[in-house]
Amino acid sequence: MKLGFIGGGTMAEAMMNGVLKSGAATPGDIVASDVIKERRDYLHATYGITVVSSNAEAVEGSELGVLAVKPQDMADVLAVLKGKLAANLVVVSIVAGATIKSITKGLQHQAVIRAMPNTPGQVGAGITVWTATPQVTEQQRQSAKSLLSALGEEVSVPDEKLIDMATALSASGPAYVFLFIEALIDAGVYLGMSRELAKQLVTQTVLGSSTMVRDLKAHPAQLRDMVTSPGGTTAEALLALEEGGFRATVMSAVIAAYEKAKEMGKET
Repeated sequence: MKLGFIGGGTMAEAMMNGVLKSGAATPGDIVASDVIKERRDYLHATYGITVVSSNAEAVEGSELGVLAVKPQDMADVLAVLKGKLAANLVVVSIVAGATIKSITKGLQHQAVIRAMPNTPGQVGAGITVWTATPQVTEQQRQSAKSLLSALGEEVSVPDEKLIDMATALSASGPAYVFLFIEALIDAGVYLGMSRELAKQLVTQTVLGSSTMVRDLKAHPAQLRDMVTSPGGTTAEALLALEEGGFRATVMSAVIAAYEKAKEMGKET
């Protein structure tokens, strides 16, 4: 699978690393561009891939061209590539807020996939939500699945509006979870536990709880009831969380992120 990366940041690197480990691509199959020479040198030295300074050169001859630049740089990148892409190239954008309409218009190119990965993809434990234009063939969709699977799980959706929802839920979601983990660790330290021990207990608890939800296929409320004894410590803690507006605050945070994602889409 021939891959061209425009932008060689953290998520692009995670994709490169994943496809190389899986055998879906070899170093000779990957070309990457980046504005920072030190970054290009690092990617070449670490993965043996070809690095270039030209964005157009990065996707020349590629099956999939990955747009992995910062949102504020997107307009300039599209302007440089406009009308210059091969007809058989599929553009895969992981740029937050960049709509399919803005990408197809900006590039004058119709075969586009918009994907929203999340940061756990850096350790192969992410999830990516994606959608494709009708011009992307089934074979090209399968190639895209192989690429996105390098980050963890992937799920294809039929409607682009679900990408903005995923941006608020799964793409921003790790930050919510990290904040919760941080608060739990701080609570353990406050009680008198060492930070190292508190971190070990909390991270395994969060990991194990997520695994139970996934593997037991039970509603989270059922699993919560399993932990909550009448009149016990967990019931007391849950009462404090409810009185503090925990559930409503989380929902409000996700809704705020969704509204911001839609706003960013209107700006592109």
